[in-house]
Amino acid sequence: MQPVLDYLKRNQARFVAELCDYLRLPGVSAQEKHKPDLHASAQWLANHCRQAGLVATLRKTEGNPIVIARTPRRRDSRRRQPHFLVYGHYDVQPPDPLELWQSPPFEPRIDGRSLFARGATDNKGQHFAHLKAVEAYLKSGVPLPCDLTFVIEGEEEVGSRHLAKFLKANRAELQCDAVVVSDTGMPDKDHPALTYALRGIIAFEVTIHGPARDLHSGIFGGAVENPAMALSQLLARMRDGKGRVAIPHFYDDVRPLTAYERREFKRLPVAGRDLRRLLGVKRLWGEQGFSAMEQRSARPTFEINGLTSGYQGEGSKTIVPAWARAKITCRLAPGQRPERIRKIVRDYMKKICPPTVRLEMEAGHGAEAYLMPPTGPHARAALAALRMAFHREPVLLREGGSIPIVNEFKKVLGAETLLLGLGLPDDNAHSPNEKFDLDNFENGQRLGAFLWQELSRGEF
Repeated sequence: MQPVLDYLKRNQARFVAELCDYLRLPGVSAQEKHKPDLHASAQWLANHCRQAGLVATLRKTEGNPIVIARTPRRRDSRRRQPHFLVYGHYDVQPPDPLELWQSPPFEPRIDGRSLFARGATDNKGQHFAHLKAVEAYLKSGVPLPCDLTFVIEGEEEVGSRHLAKFLKANRAELQCDAVVVSDTGMPDKDHPALTYALRGIIAFEVTIHGPARDLHSGIFGGAVENPAMALSQLLARMRDGKGRVAIPHFYDDVRPLTAYERREFKRLPVAGRDLRRLLGVKRLWGEQGFSAMEQRSARPTFEINGLTSGYQGEGSKTIVPAWARAKITCRLAPGQRPERIRKIVRDYMKKICPPTVRLEMEAGHGAEAYLMPPTGPHARAALAALRMAFHREPVLLREGGSIPIVNEFKKVLGAETLLLGLGLPDDNAHSPNEKFDLDNFENGQRLGAFLWQELSRGEF
């Protein structure tokens, strides 16, 4: 094992330079003009995997290619080796607004121990750390105690459109004991974390239709219902004064936090005042009876993402608008089923919608919440590896966001996912001046080195 760690330490400067080469490729999956860059990113990554000693191929999909890179299989093994997947994505978010970047988003810049570039933490730097750990095994001659397959896609930022189909078509090849994903975060550099739960999501748009056209508010105002007002009043009834969603039966299937989980939440280092300062708000607000960390990661929500109606240009225009629209998402807790919650919300809105207007709801994407046992053998192995890599006591996290593909790994491959994020709260994922901490990059490599040893000891 020591030769692996020595190799990692000896090659850090090269690893950072290679990561910078990777970050220069502007693989923005949301923009058609970057299609050639996405293919170049996949090809670069496949070539790099081969140089590291992996057997790598580009696999076609109806969209962007998927990089499959596996460790060489030993023909003389007398027993089945454990098999683990490492998942990541080479596509990145659009860099806009460009004027807020302190340096060009695809020209990596190092400032102290921070590497700035689009995709640095989301997700190139994080899965690259795991790749370097495996390279250290293969180049130092230390046998890996397991078989590994990297699955790196190019459509995560647009919903992993073709990965689920790919998993089903290649189920036998990808069957594994567990999946490792580093695409989440940790509270700070002193608290490495295992994320064992993710919230689910449903998205939809609500439109309130009123008159057939915009009307003069002086001539008709007061005689017809204003759709913007009707929508505002309807949305105001979705939440009560205690921070709870007011829709009947919304909480029926929520799996409650255990006493053990609530104790773990209290270990987290983020205080309310720190969160207020980070978010730039005067005061936090949420469901009563739960801490801010519990509210933002373990409890369901009803969130208005956008509102539009009527005239939005310069000056005033005195109208009663013909329609009003809201974009809405609900984050879901483990136990809640997306389609059931969607129906509950739709039925309640239609019930309380005034008869003077017409309500239309258009369904968007949805995904179930994810939960793995935080005290199970996979979790214990991951926590042990975190402890050795970071020389710190790790914490358990629930994450408020959603990673839908994690549920597909469970459904299609029957495998639990270990979410071992290396990102920090101020890494600006999806924002200008995205960065990745180079100490976390190095410790992430050490995590990979220890993780395969720890996971391979168990019988799953």
